[in-house]
Amino acid sequence: MSDLMEYKCPNCGGVVEFNINTQEMTCPYCDSTFEIESLRKYEEELALEALKEKKTWSKYNVEDGSNNWQYGETDSLASYVCESCGGVITGDKTTVVTKCPYCENPVVITNLLAGDLRPDFVIPFKFDKKQAQEKLVEFYKGKYLLPKFFSEQNRIDSIQGVYVPFWLFDCKAQTQARFNATKVRTYSDGNYMYTKTRHFSVSRGGEFKFTHVPVDGSFKMNDAYMEAIAPYDYNQMLDFETAYLSGFVADKYDVEADDVSERVSERIKNTTVQILRPSEYTSCVLNTANLNLDESNIKYALLPVWMLNTKYNGEMYTFAMNGQTGKLVGKLPVDNNKAMTYFGLICGSISAIAAAVIFFVI
Repeated sequence: MSDLMEYKCPNCGGVVEFNINTQEMTCPYCDSTFEIESLRKYEEELALEALKEKKTWSKYNVEDGSNNWQYGETDSLASYVCESCGGVITGDKTTVVTKCPYCENPVVITNLLAGDLRPDFVIPFKFDKKQAQEKLVEFYKGKYLLPKFFSEQNRIDSIQGVYVPFWLFDCKAQTQARFNATKVRTYSDGNYMYTKTRHFSVSRGGEFKFTHVPVDGSFKMNDAYMEAIAPYDYNQMLDFETAYLSGFVADKYDVEADDVSERVSERIKNTTVQILRPSEYTSCVLNTANLNLDESNIKYALLPVWMLNTKYNGEMYTFAMNGQTGKLVGKLPVDNNKAMTYFGLICGSISAIAAAVIFFVI
């Protein structure tokens, strides 16, 4: 008894059959046709893709980094503990901190630095407090749905420069991706219009190098905000010194590098897939993608962020600004009356255009 090879349709998954007339493989379910050699290569690719991905990151190596705090290095530092959210932030003993930059509640000064990892790198602040306030005023401009009171009489309840802990991931990445693509051609014989769709299974791969892929190591920080104010210029990153904390505070990391490594792997995979995606087809949909990591390395850095908080109608509005580039993000309130007015104007304009078109047709 001989073994029979059963081929699956790459488009719908149905079992394809050999067509004597065309000498090709035909799917009886979606009417797709394939060359036998193409299907054989397709099955071989599927077998290779069945191999497991390698997305294991190396552990954060303290010995390769700045290691723990040196003797006497933390004598000028103090920690501030928020009794409401539990946040622990660090600054020098001359820093005046009265409110938590995350939840606006009072903080208590303690000494809890023993055993904490010393950061490897730091990017110093390039914008001061006054410039951060000016950036927020600029951020309001052009926001026509803002309540008038919020934009004209708004005051900042608190503003604090915070060094946010970030894990920086470096690696080499090898990605193999397979796409289901089509090329569509429309033509006419004078009597009928025809559409011919050709289907392709496209495999592409490449090797990429990533440096300083950032993920914030603070559970309290809004991940969407931290990603939105990126990127930073890592060419300006310096070896960490406690002097950079003067006048600012540093958030203590409470998310380990291992806890965010899978998130970094997915970001790297998505980025490489977009680079590998072919553009010469009418449509192109990702089928499978495998990622393998090599020469991975993790560093611990403090990056500058201005946290600005203001209250309006009893609700807290928080803004985050990149302390190096000045990029600012945040949630803004909406004046419902203005929103209804603009909505009415848009609907009125559409109705007027429609009426004109109807009148012209008639």
